Amino acid sequence: MPSTLLTDLPAYAELRALADSLKSASIQEFFSQQPNRVEQFTLEAAGLRLDFSKHLLSAAAHSKLIELAQQAGLAARATALLQGEALNNTEQRPALHSLLRAKQAPLSALRDKLEQVHSTQQRMRDWCERLNQGQHQGFSGAVITDVVNIGIGGSDLGPRLVSDALRFYHGDIACHYVANVDPADLQSTLLELSPESTLFIICSKSFRTEETLINAQVARQWVLNAGASEADLDKHFLAITSNLEAAADFGIPDQHCLPLWDWVGGRYSVWSAVGLSCAIAIGWDNFTAFLAGAERMDEHFQQAPVAQNMPMLLSLLEIWYCNFFAAENHSVLPYDQGLQRLPSFLQQLTMESNGKQVAQDGRSLPYHTAPILWGSAGSMGQHSFHQLLHQGTRLCPVDFILPLTTHTGMTEQHRFLVANGLAQSRTLLLGRSAEEAKAALLKRGLSDSEAEELAPHLAMPGNRPNTVISFEAVTPETLGALLALYEHRTFCSGQLWGINSFDQWGVELGKDIGMDILSRLEGEQKAAPLDPATEQLMLRWREAQRLD
Repeated sequence: MPSTLLTDLPAYAELRALADSLKSASIQEFFSQQPNRVEQFTLEAAGLRLDFSKHLLSAAAHSKLIELAQQAGLAARATALLQGEALNNTEQRPALHSLLRAKQAPLSALRDKLEQVHSTQQRMRDWCERLNQGQHQGFSGAVITDVVNIGIGGSDLGPRLVSDALRFYHGDIACHYVANVDPADLQSTLLELSPESTLFIICSKSFRTEETLINAQVARQWVLNAGASEADLDKHFLAITSNLEAAADFGIPDQHCLPLWDWVGGRYSVWSAVGLSCAIAIGWDNFTAFLAGAERMDEHFQQAPVAQNMPMLLSLLEIWYCNFFAAENHSVLPYDQGLQRLPSFLQQLTMESNGKQVAQDGRSLPYHTAPILWGSAGSMGQHSFHQLLHQGTRLCPVDFILPLTTHTGMTEQHRFLVANGLAQSRTLLLGRSAEEAKAALLKRGLSDSEAEELAPHLAMPGNRPNTVISFEAVTPETLGALLALYEHRTFCSGQLWGINSFDQWGVELGKDIGMDILSRLEGEQKAAPLDPATEQLMLRWREAQRLD
């Protein structure tokens, strides 16, 4: 059955005309035209407040975007996702990450899967309590004090983000993360640890992920070199995997393996046993609160009508700028140091999910899909790339993530941070005209001619769209809701674009070619040469090895 494309929807042409008419519109004038614009363009759900009033979005365009979502059947698609329909059509499987945080199965057909989830959560809880109570010892009898999660992609980004963001909730076990196959990553982590008191969690569904296994083998040898026997390895290794045989060959018995099912994609897996490391770090009760926050967002996503649905609204804004204003970038700026890894997490979620060029039925798409997502923690970005946001030629919508309180107790410093975040949002909106710039220069004591010459360099166009997502504090509940919000946003955008958000075939070819090149670097002779540039670089690599 042919996919429904964005351009097939009746509202698309009308939105195109509306967007053209708004390209010279003033967001500030919208506030004058709509006295209640902030109230009308604000949504609240699961402890989050989303203010989208500072957007190039008239009341008419907003209404037409809602109509677009209704024509695409987004509400029905949300139900299909949460009830486990096989929406991953290229792999013929559902995407049931929402079941990982559910207390009850949405359908009787999913009860068996939910029982598996709850059984695994009980095992996770046992490990959390065992480690945090000092009941697990290494080969020498030393109590485990440090946990190292070895994974890559979704097996690293999610747990690392949650551990960082919820540092206020950490207990006595220190959790560390290694992802890069560059030996410096693992080496620098192990330098400060003792093999006698370190536990490794190997996260690989297939137990074949090359980067993860290379790091795992080095960690294994590190423990053995410290005096452990191969029979002692189970004291120092857990695995999150479906390949029990490969884990056993490594030295990890079945009872030290927790499952990851094929209906959970890697970038959606922090809610599963992949999240064991951060559950150990913050404690089981806080991890269940993290799940509960996400479940609240799931409920909102399924129940709220399109006009009040926070994930759907975020998706419609993404579509609005990507497909009607040709915006190729999107920036996420968390004004919280603990959330500094949120942009990296969202990069994978957004670009691995929706970086596609064909529809679900294989047809080439006539439009762009996922924007390039980037960002950093505020206020550091203000002294680097914010210059481009304010005065650059590219349109780049921004999401400001703003906790209203801090766990540090340093309220005065946090007040300064919040002021900076609000100021950046307002500056993107207001800008500064050449006349205003000239007046400011005259106040500095410049002559009229000097001010006239310099004013264009100080002028800023403003009218730059931005969203503010605020919440009382970074807690397990609000963090869970925030990540689930962006998960569902990503899904809705994929549905509007007519693509499959749950496969990632673009990753596979690079892996295959990488293995071919590795075999050549290891000395294997193959008849067919590679491209001249790659052959030259391999030759230079061989020469560099001879110099060492």
